[in-house]
Amino acid sequence: MIVGVAECECMIYDAHSLKEKRAVLQRIITRLKQRFNVSVAEVDFQDVWQRTKIAIAVVTSTRTATEQELQKALKLIDSFPEIERTITEIDWL
Repeated sequence: MIVGVAECECMIYDAHSLKEKRAVLQRIITRLKQRFNVSVAEVDFQDVWQRTKIAIAVVTSTRTATEQELQKALKLIDSFPEIERTITEIDWL
């Protein structure tokens, strides 16, 4: 069993309130959970309007499968024009 965790710091430049930020995040998190076998949560910067950190966790039987699932999830985040992924760290457990 391989566990992979990707932590992504992101900017949401057009968010002018926590409500706007959370609306964008909710769409992204919902889509990630629907499309992929992942767990997703906002793990930092909850009280900041334009900045967030999202953690994505994947568990599979092989490192290759885990990495592929994480990369697909990151690619989906990048497909949203309203959010920019700035720093991404991947850890293996």
